[in-house]
Amino acid sequence: MKIAILDDYAGVATHLADWAGLGEISVFRDTLKDEDALAARLEPFDILCVMRERTPIPANLIARLPNLRLIVTTGPRNASIDLEAATARGITVCGTASRKTTTSELSVAMILALSRRLIPEAANLMAGNFQRGLGRDLAGLTLGLIGLGNIGAQMALLGRAFGMEICAWSQNLTQARCDELGVTRCESLDALMARADVVSVHLVLSERTRGLVGAQAFEAAKPDAIFVNTSRAAIVDTDALLDALRAGRLGKAGIDVFDEEPLPADHPIVDRELIAQGRLLLTPHLGYVTQETFKVFYRDTVEAIRAWQAGRPVGVIAAP
Repeated sequence: MKIAILDDYAGVATHLADWAGLGEISVFRDTLKDEDALAARLEPFDILCVMRERTPIPANLIARLPNLRLIVTTGPRNASIDLEAATARGITVCGTASRKTTTSELSVAMILALSRRLIPEAANLMAGNFQRGLGRDLAGLTLGLIGLGNIGAQMALLGRAFGMEICAWSQNLTQARCDELGVTRCESLDALMARADVVSVHLVLSERTRGLVGAQAFEAAKPDAIFVNTSRAAIVDTDALLDALRAGRLGKAGIDVFDEEPLPADHPIVDRELIAQGRLLLTPHLGYVTQETFKVFYRDTVEAIRAWQAGRPVGVIAAP
């Protein structure tokens, strides 16, 4: 049985789990965007082990993989896999567990880095300079959360630990949820943007949230506000974000997710002037990329393969 492990950028998959006895393992550390090249690479394999949405598995690709019998995705869901097409072909799709704290930790790290000018000050130090600007305290500021689910709730606790006031908004956020977490509920996205000194996005991407944070929201923002997105790129209008930064309608932004990944060097969001000013921080989708999370991912992937081979699949993701 031939097994492909896709998009193992860090080269850690075979070190974090015991793949012995499962079959012939092939590890790919790059992401192929060309469908013909991808189909040719994956055609021999019975099992695909995919890392989140790094390589989408749409219906047209599934149709070109005659040997495919099992897909295991890291994480409990993966919107980039066409479940209906897989089901129609009799291909089992399984997911793994995940950890719940990694994204909130990164969000806070980005907020701290932007607030305290860590990147430009470190660069200045290496250039022979010493202290070229002032950072800003988080204590006393207002943290605005777009989304108050599991990760948003963690952000509320972390923000409060830094002495921040917390407010939140989402399309279906209730007053009861806000009361439960001691968070002020905003009546609209614009109201949240106008109130918050730091804004962090924590929503699931759907047709309702796609493009949700756009020009109108950034018009409402404080001119010195920090905006962070560690959720999904498509929730935010990138052009509107860049326009707001360049026009001074938004202070700083930290972005961990992109509409094209890996991020091309010539992508419009790679604004080197804003980056050099310390007003734009870009990170390569690190929200879930930690040792403990990847241990869970790959150990559960191995377990899913063993269970499927034994005729008792676990973590099966059904088509809607």
